[in-house]
Amino acid sequence: MYKFISSSSKSKLIPHLSNSILYKSAYSSNLVSNSRNEISKFFHKPKNGNGSWILWGQSGFRSYCSESDRETMNYDVVIVGAGPAGLSAAIKLKQLCQQKEVDLSVCVVEKGAEVGAHILSGNVFEPRALDELVPHWKEKEAPIDVPVTSDNFWLLTENRAFSLPSPFDNKGNYVISLSQLVRWLGQKAEELGVEIYPGFAASEILCNEHNEVTGIATNDMGVAKDGSRKENYQRGVWEIDADKHQPGYVLHTLGWPLDQKTYGGSFFYHMKDRQVAVGLVVALDYQNPFLNPYEEYQRFKRHPAIRPLLEGGTVLQYGARSLNEGGFQSIPYPVFPGGAIIGCSAGFLNVPKIKGTHTAMKSGMLAAESAFSMLQEGLKMENYWDNLRSSWIWEELYTARNYRPAFEYGLYPGLALSAVEHYILKGRSPVTLNHGKPDHEATREAQLFSQIEYPKPDGVVSFDVPTSLYRSNTNHDHDQPSHLHLKDPTVPEIVNLPKYAGPEARYCPARVYEYIPDETGDLKLQINAQNCLHCKACSIKDPKQNIEWTVPEGGGGPGYTIMFLRSYFILDPKRCLIVNIFENEKVKKG
Repeated sequence: MYKFISSSSKSKLIPHLSNSILYKSAYSSNLVSNSRNEISKFFHKPKNGNGSWILWGQSGFRSYCSESDRETMNYDVVIVGAGPAGLSAAIKLKQLCQQKEVDLSVCVVEKGAEVGAHILSGNVFEPRALDELVPHWKEKEAPIDVPVTSDNFWLLTENRAFSLPSPFDNKGNYVISLSQLVRWLGQKAEELGVEIYPGFAASEILCNEHNEVTGIATNDMGVAKDGSRKENYQRGVWEIDADKHQPGYVLHTLGWPLDQKTYGGSFFYHMKDRQVAVGLVVALDYQNPFLNPYEEYQRFKRHPAIRPLLEGGTVLQYGARSLNEGGFQSIPYPVFPGGAIIGCSAGFLNVPKIKGTHTAMKSGMLAAESAFSMLQEGLKMENYWDNLRSSWIWEELYTARNYRPAFEYGLYPGLALSAVEHYILKGRSPVTLNHGKPDHEATREAQLFSQIEYPKPDGVVSFDVPTSLYRSNTNHDHDQPSHLHLKDPTVPEIVNLPKYAGPEARYCPARVYEYIPDETGDLKLQINAQNCLHCKACSIKDPKQNIEWTVPEGGGGPGYTIMFLRSYFILDPKRCLIVNIFENEKVKKG
């Protein structure tokens, strides 16, 4: 286990879990066991574990954590999570260092085995923030070279597709692999002197005696299931037929296979090299406990208008994840004692655009500027909040604030209200709509619904979970403690199974949770933690919030390279989340 701390002369700390920045005091070698309880008083870790935090500490105070024998690495700034926001913050900090002739050591800690390995997103990329961060990105060979050539929007019924006016306005945008873009950003950061450490999962936040965050610690590696120390202990894209491939072709759909009370839709993004990213969005505030997002996606691909686009192709990758998508209504005050929130953690996704990378990157840049001013000029980190509200992020999310809540009234009322917002009011409505209840509270009892009979996979366009899981390149050391914990082990059998028909087995896209009969024939919940795709939907959708998702050993989990495809949105009144499930197809050579 390693303890990453910052050692700047002014001893300011910025940690950032899952794309986060840390500044920490040099006086941090003395540790005690109460850091987790102390830090929880000040902020709540996003349930999906994604996004960015910036934290800072004060000199002269000790950092506390649960053990004192950890190896310590000192940096001025530590960024936890090599995502778009975190890497943008790292790059911006180093750029400011060059401009002001200041030397700050910057480190990025990433739980994936390599940068980009846990980045999963269907992405039509708006380069606005990148234009500001790296103005000559084209000359620097950024993996952004497929401009959007057409923008289509369909309403699906069970057997037909109706074309609607496209509201997305993707002129000037690009179809990209976010995983590849993040790898490129990582290279640019290293060229500027940023140190990146993949395979390190930040599991503990360190704070001083004043309850101010001062650093992070990584989890133990080489721990067996029984808790003993092992010898190594230490502190979907599709390939489709060439004649079907249209680089830059973008398609979004609404409607079938989802019912009219469940928000969601699909996307088709034609990338380069005959690759197509396909995905389904399913709001996790769905009511029917028998709904299975994975099976809904398999059913979607059988639609008469969709199946011909995929037949003859080959699935290359599959995956799933969660993202915050609460938008303007869900943005929290991002500065707290010892830190600040950036990126997806703050819910900067623009839902009607279906884009959040550009806003996440911009938030990281703004936070980096505020942190630099705090370290070098003694200004307050609260400037980040002021700069955020005066930036184009705030204006963009404000004008888009009512689109997602409009669908609380159903599919067709949502379409009508969205049309009024987009074409008539243009985001200037005098009313701000609110989100509904949290996702886990939206689930209704099974007795109110009938089971959904999903078709069996045909092995052509639809597939079973084990086949898809294999395509995610997911890998965990089987001999380690489970990173999935039940707060009350009796809840699955006493509550979830009789009342909700065991929804864990359906909302998880990787068959991590299964009800298996014991020797007496009674069903018991079995957790297959090695299957986990790190989507974290379980900690969000579980009706009793009984599942706690923690980080496994660093380097474990999926291994995405070009990934993006299927996705579900997860809604919470204060923090809405999105889960992406993706496949990649590549065009078959003619």
